Amino acid sequence: MKNSIINLAITLALIFDGSSAYSAEALDVGKLSKAAIFGHEKDSNIAIDKLATRGKLDAFAALLQTARIRQNHSRTIDALNVLTTQKFESWNDGMVWQEAHPEIKPHASYRNLKRAFLNRIDPNFDRFLNGERALPEKMKIRLEEITWGGVIVDGIPALDNPKLIAGSNANYLLDSDLVFGIKINGDVRAYPLRIMGWHEMFNEVIGGVPVALAYCTLCGAGILFETKVEGHEEPLIFGSSGLLYRSNKLMFDRKTDSLWNQFTGEPVAGPLVGTGLKLKIRPVTITSWERWYQSNPDTKVLALNTGHNRNYGSGVVYNQYFASPDLMFPVLVKNESKVKRKEYVFGIRDVAAAKAWPLAAFAKTKIINDAVGSLNVVLIGDEKSRTVRAYERGTLEFTHSDKVDQILANGQEWKIGEEFLTATDRSRLPRIAGHISYWFAWDGYLGVRSELYSLND
Repeated sequence: MKNSIINLAITLALIFDGSSAYSAEALDVGKLSKAAIFGHEKDSNIAIDKLATRGKLDAFAALLQTARIRQNHSRTIDALNVLTTQKFESWNDGMVWQEAHPEIKPHASYRNLKRAFLNRIDPNFDRFLNGERALPEKMKIRLEEITWGGVIVDGIPALDNPKLIAGSNANYLLDSDLVFGIKINGDVRAYPLRIMGWHEMFNEVIGGVPVALAYCTLCGAGILFETKVEGHEEPLIFGSSGLLYRSNKLMFDRKTDSLWNQFTGEPVAGPLVGTGLKLKIRPVTITSWERWYQSNPDTKVLALNTGHNRNYGSGVVYNQYFASPDLMFPVLVKNESKVKRKEYVFGIRDVAAAKAWPLAAFAKTKIINDAVGSLNVVLIGDEKSRTVRAYERGTLEFTHSDKVDQILANGQEWKIGEEFLTATDRSRLPRIAGHISYWFAWDGYLGVRSELYSLND
């Protein structure tokens, strides 16, 4: 999704409704906003000016929507600057400012205007925001911060129980290709990032456990969730909504059409909001195909024949975005004093505390003995392949071993596994679920205070 393509798609998707000029005797914010967003140029310009001179910030969201539709139309940007006394240059600037000001509430008319805009792109978007779903008190996120990601509902198609092949037959893979490696109850799978980047989601049963891998390419995070949840007889099946929130994909479940935050695994709009549901995270490993196959020769691998026509070549999907320090969509980046926005970190949460480790830390050492809150952990990582595994360590202090697949503690060798660290005396230490992400995502989406490991430690 390049910005120019998105802008063109917006222009083509909008079918202006030809709203005629309205009476000037009363400032009807709903009508003015509708004219600004959907009207012909003359009516739109008049409405933009009236909303600006009205001087109330409840029109900011509607004007910001107009700025995106009209591709940073200078008149609209000027109106935003008048309202806020800021110096915005683009829709992106306005989105970041809006995120930083949650106290500003949109006019009541904005909800239906936002729905109308999205419906002109794809009527299926209204599955997520119809009726009371988009009321502020019914949502866990702000409607005005939901943005269109450039595709329709399921425009990034999930892979549901996709075809797998034996690792020995995966001739299409290069040794250096990265894969999501998963092992549950002895069932070993590999899902190449060069394929998953085009699909961003799979729904599977691995080792008897229903799971979904939610891969947000924009925030660099592939998170494995259990999908059997309390109160539902069948596992939830997830897809990509085509909508974003703070440069993070919003996924949805096909049973209730609730929107879910891909990063936290919690519903944020729809019938499941307020139910207390939160998807359990399972361990997943990013590593090179060569290393995964050497350690797991019995692995199954995602087949190249997915049933979809995509260029699954190595290094093709999102290659420009992954290589750039820039973000594709606007988001407020909180703190870059220690880690830059698109530097990778490995994060652990859901253990009564949260902590992130910059992958750069593993350029100095393969092993980090540390703690998350009161839980002592050992992390084994490789910066180049984005590989980090974390385990509970109790009171043990681990050191390096000459063997690639082992580490040492108390004179014993411990074998590195996908589910446990296993000692020569058959003692085992459980793996802890964590995941890789860009720093801006971890710092911005988690919603809880997180520690950051210092590179000077």
